[in-house]
Amino acid sequence: QVQLVMSGGGLVQAGASLRLSCAASGRTFTIYRIGWFRQAPGKEREFVASSGKGADSTDYVDSVRGRFTISKDNAKDTVYLQMNNLKPEDTAVYYCAVATTGGSVGYAYWGQGTQVTVSS
Repeated sequence: QVQLVMSGGGLVQAGASLRLSCAASGRTFTIYRIGWFRQAPGKEREFVASSGKGADSTDYVDSVRGRFTISKDNAKDTVYLQMNNLKPEDTAVYYCAVATTGGSVGYAYWGQGTQVTVSS
């Protein structure tokens, strides 16, 4: 079992920056990939970014590439999503999720979600 606790988010103006945090606890040694997702009102949840253990294993959706960056603090078992130059279309509830070895296929554990609202 892995538990994920998210923090960050909030209300900002277009062009501003925010950093989301996703702190993992439990069997964190089983984590092999972390993903960030978002869901805007009336829309389906969409993939934003993901990162594995390899140096070249980070991926971003085209709409955020160059503006969002995943980073990790292994000592704290925490992953961050730095979001720069935010746009109104980035408004959504953001989630982190992890995929683990020896468990269910795909992203089996999810954070509680945090609201990001970008005003124009």
